Amino acid sequence: MTPTPDPRVTVRVSRDTQLCVSLSGRPSDIGTRFHNYLYAELGLDYVYKAFTATDIRDAVAGVRGLGIRGCAVSMPWKEDVIALVDEMTPSAAAIESVNTIVNDDGRLVAYNTDYLAIRSLLDSHEVPRSLPFAVLGSGGMAKAAVAALTDAGFASGHVVARNPETGPALASRYGHAWASSLDGIAPGLVLNATPVGMAGGAGEGELSAPREVVEGAEVVFDVVAFPSETPLVALARELGREVITGAEVIALQAAEQFVLYTGVRPTDEQVRRASEFSREA
Repeated sequence: MTPTPDPRVTVRVSRDTQLCVSLSGRPSDIGTRFHNYLYAELGLDYVYKAFTATDIRDAVAGVRGLGIRGCAVSMPWKEDVIALVDEMTPSAAAIESVNTIVNDDGRLVAYNTDYLAIRSLLDSHEVPRSLPFAVLGSGGMAKAAVAALTDAGFASGHVVARNPETGPALASRYGHAWASSLDGIAPGLVLNATPVGMAGGAGEGELSAPREVVEGAEVVFDVVAFPSETPLVALARELGREVITGAEVIALQAAEQFVLYTGVRPTDEQVRRASEFSREA
């Protein structure tokens, strides 16, 4: 059995150490602990650090200018960085949303591993494709969710978003309906792609969907990663619904980022341990 890295051991950092970062409006330690755990376990000369970004243009310029190898991009910057990179790979270009930037000798290449994670979880949880869905939100994560659902074979659904421009545009792009609220909608699958319920946010402690909507659903999917037990997830468990959490999303998308940054694919067991470690107090 591979020994678990001791987080108290000082990491040796030299001029050759590769730096990877995350840029977020409200960063957590989850990604930092996840990546650094795997660097230690696999003996890779990398280090990962989370940053709060207030000026995304300057932040991405720093990624390029300092030779930072990899950069995770979180809310609210997933669309703003599009104009700042040199290449959009199909995973990012198809949904016009970026959550990962890889710096190849000064050339910034954009990816979206959120899409890959959501699509994988729909398959692994065997969510019935016949369920009508409601995706809450119209930002970068919502784009990844609607694209993944459509590509997975979900034919009937709503994009539920208050924004009268981005909501209808996202729904129309994939041939679904738009609604400004959940009033009158009875989805079998509820997928929250908004920050409601996120720790430290304005909607912390709030339900992203009304109780009666959750009661009528078969599957509840919340992409909020911290806390993993959001009010929506807690209610869905209480009601006995099938639940998919943001903790599952962030582990899968982070594993794909890890591969893009390092060229090394950890085992499923290593990813599981890193994910558990990332959530320890």
